[in-house]
Amino acid sequence: MKYVLVTGGVVSGLGKGVTASSIGVLLKACGLRVTSIKIDPYLNRDAGTMSPFEHGEVFVLDDGGEAVMDKERRGDYLGKTVQVVPHVTDEIQSWIERVAHTPVDGQEGPPDVCVIELGGTIGDIESMPFIEALGQFSYRVGHGNFCLIHVSLVPVLNVVGEQKTKPTQHSVRGLRGLGLTPDILACRSTMPLDENVKAKLSQFCHVPDVNIVTLYDVPNIWHIPLLLRDQKAHEAILKNLNLSGVAKEPVLDEWTRRAELCRTLHEPVRIAMVGKYTGLSDSYLSVLKALLHASVACHRKLVVDWVPASDLEDSTQEENPEGYGLAWNLLKGADGVLVPGGFGDRGVEGKILAAKYARENNVPYLGICLGMQLAVVEFARSVLGVEDANSTEFDSETQKTENPYVVFMPEGSKTHMGGTMRLGSRRTYFHVKDCKSAKLYGSASFVDERHRHRYEVNPDMIAELESFGMSFTGKDESGQRMEIIELPDHPFFVGAQFHPEFKSRPGNPSALFVGLIAAATGQLDAFLDNPNLVHNMLERESPHCNGPLPLSKPHSRKSNDLPNGNGIHTKHINDLENGVHNSHENGSTNSTKHEHGNGYPNGLSNGIHQSHGNNGIYPNGSANGVNLQLPNGSSNGIYPEYSHVSINGICKDHDNVLLNGVHSDHIINGSLNGIYSNGSGFHY
Repeated sequence: MKYVLVTGGVVSGLGKGVTASSIGVLLKACGLRVTSIKIDPYLNRDAGTMSPFEHGEVFVLDDGGEAVMDKERRGDYLGKTVQVVPHVTDEIQSWIERVAHTPVDGQEGPPDVCVIELGGTIGDIESMPFIEALGQFSYRVGHGNFCLIHVSLVPVLNVVGEQKTKPTQHSVRGLRGLGLTPDILACRSTMPLDENVKAKLSQFCHVPDVNIVTLYDVPNIWHIPLLLRDQKAHEAILKNLNLSGVAKEPVLDEWTRRAELCRTLHEPVRIAMVGKYTGLSDSYLSVLKALLHASVACHRKLVVDWVPASDLEDSTQEENPEGYGLAWNLLKGADGVLVPGGFGDRGVEGKILAAKYARENNVPYLGICLGMQLAVVEFARSVLGVEDANSTEFDSETQKTENPYVVFMPEGSKTHMGGTMRLGSRRTYFHVKDCKSAKLYGSASFVDERHRHRYEVNPDMIAELESFGMSFTGKDESGQRMEIIELPDHPFFVGAQFHPEFKSRPGNPSALFVGLIAAATGQLDAFLDNPNLVHNMLERESPHCNGPLPLSKPHSRKSNDLPNGNGIHTKHINDLENGVHNSHENGSTNSTKHEHGNGYPNGLSNGIHQSHGNNGIYPNGSANGVNLQLPNGSSNGIYPEYSHVSINGICKDHDNVLLNGVHSDHIINGSLNGIYSNGSGFHY
């Protein structure tokens, strides 16, 4: 068995996880079987009681557990004093070996390589037992079976303008003092390392310069495996592991196409993320990545609008009317709504209002865990007329609801929070075969997904909810625990008790996230009819090269969608001809039509939307025919898209080239004065 250990120094957040994952991708591309271990230096028994504010997102594995030493409780040490060395360090080593030898690819026999990521930063006191254990482990498995990659920072001081090696030197010195010597340095920097800088690092860190790679800033993290390959990091790793004659040259053609596709996407899809921890995006990191994976599969550029759930509530309208208006404008301007999991009662009513808005206005909706439970509560309140419908999670002891539509799991403990969750992989069986979720999963009869919850939909209320039109399409093996809900008459309204984001991958996006993005972009029917379409879309090198996709009938919003009366933004409701939107209000001139199926009812002129003054198609009005799409201000009628840096109000969107303030990415003959000049007014 071969082991690759990834450690980090200088500061946290350098990208040890991305580096470890990229190494795994690279080694798999060399034909090796790879598994991985993530070690976080904390003492929690499991992830059940962790707060995202303290730890970031709580990521759940299939087994739902963490490493823990139970031998002392069983009496295995026969009364001896239990010490960090050797008892804790021996247990850590045993755990690493046990997990590393477990296959994760469905094949028999142990994997070839295990990539271990050690959390924290070298020098942290909480990491010391793990450092000591891994030092002993490297000596025990022997040279040729262990490779240490140290991720460090090489900053540039603006005053001097020189890449500084001293932080990395000190970090490596600390690592060596703890009994571990790095074989490879992975240096984070804004630009590639200068040759003299690499020579200096090699001299003072005792690492060959060919084993020093630069992880400089790239358009997206999917380029990191390519960066490692181009600097021949795989050759250094394979040499240290005595695998040079076994492994082949890495084949990353598919990965290269996917990374380039992600970089070149320009047509946006807006998703409103309605949550409790919107001030800390790391709290929803897997959700964001799953949305990105699905957006790339649908050939759209993801735009996430963070909507604090509590800002949607009536109390905020009185206390903070500006925040209330901004939150609702973001929600109403989104193509789809996502309510992720969470705990606690803050923002619950806002999440219920978000589910209500999406349900009533035919906006695609995905509710995860708590987002599913609150969608059930909202349905009971609004459709069944049960005004006090609620979850027992949010009732005080003195005022219990008589209509609990979400209840505490019967096997849970109400006196101990730790270890009482339904945590890890569980099987969901589809009870309705001809439903959207089953089709998105390839018409499978069941699916295994990861869970993290204490509450569930009350099984006593299912018959009543179903009689009013809610469909419980997925259930557990007992048939009593509800796993997936759908509204059959809605374009896409799905809730899942499990967390599908934890198993989403760049080349294999989560089925339910693909459903949300596909519904938000008018492609859902195509994805439902062709289970291979996700793979086919990811194989296409460019989002414009093969013409438009078959379009489903996307969501049409009701008249209370947006303010401004006749300026309602009624996306997608007009007829389509050959995948091209035919506007029926003011017609079009010069035979121009708006492609992509996302047309607007205001007509076109020379390929430009003609808005109606201040009663335009967006809720913030318009001026001089320019759409003010976002609520974050504009300059000269041009909005600074997303949160990227802008100059004179013009968005510098990643690395798209600008010409006269207009994005010229993918335009055949460039552009002039805001008009695409490829001869037809179409934006390819």
